[in-house]
Order: sequence, then C-alpha cells, then structure tokens
Amino acid sequence: QVQLVESGGGLVQAGGSLRLSCAASGRTFRYYAMGWFRQAPGKEREFVAAISGSGGSTYYADSVKGRFTISRDNAKNTVYLQMNSLKLEDTAVYYCARGRGLGAGTGVHEYDYWGQGTQVTVSS
Repeated sequence: QVQLVESGGGLVQAGGSLRLSCAASGRTFRYYAMGWFRQAPGKEREFVAAISGSGGSTYYADSVKGRFTISRDNAKNTVYLQMNSLKLEDTAVYYCARGRGLGAGTGVHEYDYWGQGTQVTVSS
C-alpha cells in the first residue's frame, strides 16, 4: 500500500521558480525509482524527470533539461522537483509517481503508483 502526496504547486511568473515535493508512505521507498510527470488540459501525460532509488542517477525530458532538478531524501521518504526559469508551456498538473523498480524510464507504464497531482500555472 503506497500513497504519494504532491505539494508546492501554485501560480508563478515566467522566469520564476517553484519547488514541488512528493511525500511517500511505505517502508521501501528507497528501493524504487521515482518520477515526475505532467499533464496539461487536452494533452497526454508526459515525462518530466526521473531519479533512481539511491538518487545516484537522474534523467530529464529535453524540454526541462537545464532548468529542472529532481532529487530525493530517502530518510524523509520525499522526492523533489526544483523548477527554475519557468515558461508558459510548463503550465500543467504535475504528478509524482513510483517506478516499478530501482530504475525506471520515461514511459507512463513503467510506474505503478501515482499522486493526486499539484497544479503549476506559469503566467506571462
């Protein structure tokens, strides 16, 4: 039984920053890769970033590389997404997800548990 709860979303001006958090329940958090996805109205859910169970490896979508940073604190059962230089196209509901193993890729089906999502709106 796993529960993921995202927080930190809000309204930010273009060029600004925001830090999202995802708090996870469970005793085996450190054994699973974690990822961030986002979904805008009328669009499919898309991959944003992923991090391995230990935090030793990260991967980013080209659209956010250099601007976003994913990290995790296994002692706190929490994964973070630091978003800098935000653009209008970053506006979406952001979801935290647990991978199916120590490592996970960019596909939606590579993750088995999802949070409820947190809204991020970037204004001009």
